Amino acid sequence: MKIPTNLKHKPVIVSEDYEKVDGRFSQDSDAKGLSLGLAQWNDRGRVDISAKVWRHTGGKWSRQSEELPLHRVLDLTILISRTLQHFREAYRYDNLYDPEQPAIDRVGLQGDAMNVAVCTENEQILSDIQLFNQALSEDGEIIAERLRILSGILREMGY
Repeated sequence: MKIPTNLKHKPVIVSEDYEKVDGRFSQDSDAKGLSLGLAQWNDRGRVDISAKVWRHTGGKWSRQSEELPLHRVLDLTILISRTLQHFREAYRYDNLYDPEQPAIDRVGLQGDAMNVAVCTENEQILSDIQLFNQALSEDGEIIAERLRILSGILREMGY
């Protein structure tokens, strides 16, 4: 399915037919494409690049399609990576985290830090963290494949 080019987000680089590789949703996904392009929120004289997940209901393009600035995509990748690292060792804790020290990391960014922590405000955290860990385990192969590819690309780029 072709990503639309007549909407406010202007695709420049696209990955069409994304539903074929959309993790555990592959072959049955409403996410039909990914694109990098000119952001829909651009003001006159200012140009931002964004990443967009294009969702299709089967009848039309969905308003649930998401558009994110590239730095947020990378911030999410950092958050995912630190989370995966935490859960590799989480078995050491009775509740998969230390309630006395729910902070996992502070990642330095732009002169400050992005906090990564277990959400202790969640009243259901004890059961939700178990379900989260189970889902990470079930999707481990899908996630690991993508991380290996990302790691290789970053090495090729000199990072």
